[in-house]
Amino acid sequence: MSGLLLRLAGPLQSWGERSAFTAVRDTAPFPTRSALTGMFAAAEGIGRDQAIPDRYGDLRLTVRVDRPGVRLVDYHTAGGGFPKDRTAATSGGSNKGAAVITNRHYLADAVFVVAVTAPDETLERLAGALCRPHWAPYLGRRACVPDEPFLLRRHVTDPEEELRTSVPLSRTAPRTHDGDGPETGTIAVEFLTEQPPPTGESEEHLPVDVIDVNDVPVSFAPHGRSHTGRRLHRTQVPVPRSLAGPPHTLMQRLIDYAHLEDSA
Repeated sequence: MSGLLLRLAGPLQSWGERSAFTAVRDTAPFPTRSALTGMFAAAEGIGRDQAIPDRYGDLRLTVRVDRPGVRLVDYHTAGGGFPKDRTAATSGGSNKGAAVITNRHYLADAVFVVAVTAPDETLERLAGALCRPHWAPYLGRRACVPDEPFLLRRHVTDPEEELRTSVPLSRTAPRTHDGDGPETGTIAVEFLTEQPPPTGESEEHLPVDVIDVNDVPVSFAPHGRSHTGRRLHRTQVPVPRSLAGPPHTLMQRLIDYAHLEDSA
């Protein structure tokens, strides 16, 4: 087992959690397993009517929350002021006859880094697709385009350890009151894992918050979407302060980190 690292950043992200074609289009506070599965399937050119979930059931996902973002709500209308035959279509093939009004939730200025652990055969297939995607990736909705660098590393022996020790952090280190310089000490960063924190490390972690989410896809069929649940462990993990730095150095630090793989 090895893995890859994705950096999910952009002006807007939206990870639908409970709504499906309703007046309120919500967002989870972090990338969902369903959305990431859909992103991988799109990169491989797999349609919604195909057996998508079975193809990615052996993936293990760990999310590091570099910046949680700010929640925004967009009052959105579509199709207003037109004759009925030019308004938005219904699932039955007719027309609504009026404007479609939704309140769409987004995360602004959020950054997540995702460790994807998988068997080597699955990883090779997935890494190749993400490098040359059939359909472009997006951050939950098609209007939410990801920033670069998107695919940080394609082959990492222990991607979860990389999140804790090596991947540059998209935030500025907070000031300290004990005289420590910017390169010493640690910063508490939120992690979301599908497994409990490793045993023997309880003193290095703050209390774990166990949450249940309903984001494991069973079917992506356009008129038959369904999901089941999974358990996540949310905790604060200390990472080296040296991973953070001034905003103007972030892009260069990310580029240098990504290029380490090419030179290895």
